[in-house]
Amino acid sequence: QVMLVESGGGLVQAGGSLRLSCATSGNIFRLNTMGWYRQVPGKQRELVGSITRGGDTNYADFVKGRFTISRDNAKNTVALQMDSLKPEDTAVYFCMAHDAYRGRDFWGQGTQVTVSS
Repeated sequence: QVMLVESGGGLVQAGGSLRLSCATSGNIFRLNTMGWYRQVPGKQRELVGSITRGGDTNYADFVKGRFTISRDNAKNTVALQMDSLKPEDTAVYFCMAHDAYRGRDFWGQGTQVTVSS
């Protein structure tokens, strides 16, 4: 199994910044795509951004230019730098990692991000 633990969430004012981190542990063979998703109550979980093992990134339109995703392949970690935060960015943010050997995704428990107006 692969365990993912997010950190760095919290309360911030609109226009502020937060940096989320995701640490992995367990029996890791090879993690391909890693990413961040978010979810608000009553809505489906949505992609925020993802990054391949080679460093190619993909972002949702609503965060382009404001959020930056990065990863450290040696440590199997992924981070999300969030700048110019808006109240609508308030959500629980989840880390995801795709295990190529097992052919499945693993998820963290989520971290709350609250942006006040």
